[in-house]
Formats: sequence, structure tokens, C-alpha cells
Amino acid sequence: MLNWQEYITVDPTVCHGQACIRGTRIPVAVVLDNLAAGISEAEILHSYPALSPNALRAALAYAAELARERVVAVPGLSIRA
Repeated sequence: MLNWQEYITVDPTVCHGQACIRGTRIPVAVVLDNLAAGISEAEILHSYPALSPNALRAALAYAAELARERVVAVPGLSIRA
């Protein structure tokens, strides 16, 4: 299993403390936005040569970890106990 911590870093002096791909100034959010927009892995890797396929997977794993940590309100969705 891919360990996202090997690929993602947060440094208050880089990109205002946003989570970035280690060794770059590429925010994880940019990678996720591209994936969510349907841009292919190949296109993203071409646009950001500093990224690796594992870095893309690490961004997804990081997002999954964040999703497990908190509940995000979804408009129109009602949760009843």
C-alpha cells in the first residue's frame, strides 16, 4: 500500500502552508482539482513533469484520509440518527 506521507508535505514557508507534493511547490489541491476535472493522469504528468504516478496516487490517498477525519455537509442530503 502506498504511504502518502512519503509524497505529501506541509511547510508553513511553502505555498502558505498548503499540503504540497514533496520537493515541489505543487499543491495537492491542484492535483485533485485536475483529477476531478477529468484530466487524465498522462496529461497531468505532462503538465507537471516533477510529479510521478505515485505522487498522483498519494494525493488521492491524502484526500481519502482527510475524508475519513471529518464529515462534510452535502447540500440536499439529510442524515438522521
